Amino acid sequence: MSARASLARFGAGVAAVVALLAWVGGWALPIVIVALVVMVVGHEFGHFITAKRAGLAVTDFFVGFGPVVWSTTIGETRYGLRLLPLGGYVKIPGMTWNDDIPAELEPRTYRAASYPRKVLFASAGSLMHGVMAVVLAWASLSLVGLPSASHVAVGSFTAWDGHARNAAQAAGLRVGDRIVAVDGHAVRDAQTIVNWVHDHAGRPLRLEVQRGLVTRTLVATPVNGQDLRVGGTRLDTGSAPVGYIGVSLVNQVVREPWYQAIPSSFARVGQVVALSVHGLIHVFSPGEFVSLYHQVTNSALASRPSVQLTRPQSIVGVVRLAVQSTTLGAGVLLEVLMAVNVFVGLMNLLPMLPLDGGYVAVATYERLRSRRGRPYRADLNRLTPVVYAFVVVLLALFASTLYLDIAHPIANPF
Repeated sequence: MSARASLARFGAGVAAVVALLAWVGGWALPIVIVALVVMVVGHEFGHFITAKRAGLAVTDFFVGFGPVVWSTTIGETRYGLRLLPLGGYVKIPGMTWNDDIPAELEPRTYRAASYPRKVLFASAGSLMHGVMAVVLAWASLSLVGLPSASHVAVGSFTAWDGHARNAAQAAGLRVGDRIVAVDGHAVRDAQTIVNWVHDHAGRPLRLEVQRGLVTRTLVATPVNGQDLRVGGTRLDTGSAPVGYIGVSLVNQVVREPWYQAIPSSFARVGQVVALSVHGLIHVFSPGEFVSLYHQVTNSALASRPSVQLTRPQSIVGVVRLAVQSTTLGAGVLLEVLMAVNVFVGLMNLLPMLPLDGGYVAVATYERLRSRRGRPYRADLNRLTPVVYAFVVVLLALFASTLYLDIAHPIANPF
């Protein structure tokens, strides 16, 4: 079969999978999966472009794993697609001192590169995650917008039994109106409005409302919930009067100007970096592995919301979380993908092989041990037991979180 025919069949297969995913989980599911694949490809592109710019030889740049579906060679690099689009890889000769490399290629190998070039190449994937995180944060803040706690609007009205209109409708409120202030007090969040309404049963409230570009003042008188029924059920059964005006409140989506979103995006990514560092420490702590063991062996424990709140998630859990976030809008989805980029980028920088940070650590160790005219060459074979032990830890983490995310999925936080 020709390369073009293989590529066409692969494309048809991808289209069929996307259609199946959309049928199973809606269009948000394939969008999230494609975004994660792009994220992985971006990671590998970081390695690729830095290697090219550093003059290193790049022999392979593939998307996916498994059998080759399509490939072509341009210059010295073979580009291609493999059957399973679950990642990618960039192949550079001489990643260890034991590789047998032709003499003419040796000057362009990884092991022959200077220390700065080694560090840049090894960490380029994580740097790309940082770049993607900033871009996603900027897009969520500027292009799409995020729900703002301080921009509270009327989402819908509650129908009261026996009333043609509730108090909010009688006051002239409309769906989409932003409530700016209550009795002269600025609204900081939805709870500000709820508290004032509850505390003023039977007493009029001045509501400053922004409708489009116009700000107007409306007067609403909360009604005691003890005197109201919705669907036959009394709104409030307490002894003290509690006011209601009959609205549900939502946080409006707010976009920042593109120039203001630039520093805001860096600040947002910085906040997520701090949280992710704390999360990594938590994930790889002995106590967390003990907790995961107990959750795997105890279904009741694994189903507790308080336990699930601090549980690390597998790729299945991440996909589910990202899909669920779309209920709050595209901006929130971009925020979730930004956080995933940050976490993956930081995790790849852990100073353990086979992660990228392991190569940075080895290059740094060689640099520290080298003397002028006597370069030190680390024997990676001596690290094999440590590498195997770390891989076992990763596999245990992957297997346990995957099982828990399938058998006891975390409750929707959105």
